Amino acid sequence: MMNRTRVLCSTVLATALLAAPALAGQPASAGRAPEGSPAPRTPWGAPDLQGVWSHATVTPLERPERHEGREFLTAEEVAEANVQATTFASSERRGELSPERDVGLAYNQFWWDRGLSDGRTALIIDPPDGRIPARTPEAEARAEARRAAARPRALSENPEDRGLWERCLTRGTVRLGGAYNNNLQIFQTEDVIAIHLEMVHETRVIPLATGPGPAHAPPQWLGRSHGRWEGDTLVVETDDFSGQAPWRGSGENLQLVERFSRPDANTLRYEVTFRDPTTWEREWTAALDMPKTEGLMYEYACHERNYGMENLLRGARVQEMEAAKAK
Repeated sequence: MMNRTRVLCSTVLATALLAAPALAGQPASAGRAPEGSPAPRTPWGAPDLQGVWSHATVTPLERPERHEGREFLTAEEVAEANVQATTFASSERRGELSPERDVGLAYNQFWWDRGLSDGRTALIIDPPDGRIPARTPEAEARAEARRAAARPRALSENPEDRGLWERCLTRGTVRLGGAYNNNLQIFQTEDVIAIHLEMVHETRVIPLATGPGPAHAPPQWLGRSHGRWEGDTLVVETDDFSGQAPWRGSGENLQLVERFSRPDANTLRYEVTFRDPTTWEREWTAALDMPKTEGLMYEYACHERNYGMENLLRGARVQEMEAAKAK
């Protein structure tokens, strides 16, 4: 599902990439090919990863306890998971919801796009138990410090008191499922890969075969990426994270190793390994096959003029006045 607002305004980079010979008359937003079609290649012979791809899935990142020891669901469980994913907020099932859950859903079924089950019990493929490894004592202390420093929602006085998600600044580098706007678009030249993330309209610019950036370069919310080809697989290594946008409790020592490949014309295979010895006791890996999305990707405008943030802060002031009157 993509916001139906206005067509994504191209950046200078995207404009250059769209004009590149990589496209050879085939627009990056081209729809799905006939099933079983082989993956295309660029004019210079590399796998062509371009297009709009969806990372939507209801397969959980970690294996639930009820599926301990099981890598795959039964056909009946897959069917049930998909029914739940496509009807949980429909008007026909609204009577099943408590008032709090109904309000918490925020939207009706039309706006949700959680994807479907791929039949696995977890996206994590290593460790074999499908669970994120235990956190280190350092990570636990870091998490406790963050909790202590966080202001309760009702005490938020400024936008800076809220998280980066609510402020529409970033949703992080890695995308593994989501509620909606689960698309990314890849642009490609011989020297650069650009990944435009629909949610919060961020663009990752990945130079190829250049090695790590200069030591004096400042850290980034999304880290600093560089890529290389290993056969038909694009390998992207990312480090230099600022630590200000922690993912699953990670910090500035996080290192990502991502692998992108295209087994057929309609599938982008994605695998990501997380390494941070100051956060987890061992590295771990998740994988997801992304189907090709038909049509263009439109702008994700987040809060528009950030009305949501204004209303959140106004609501907090109302709560303060009501509490003062109660006293």
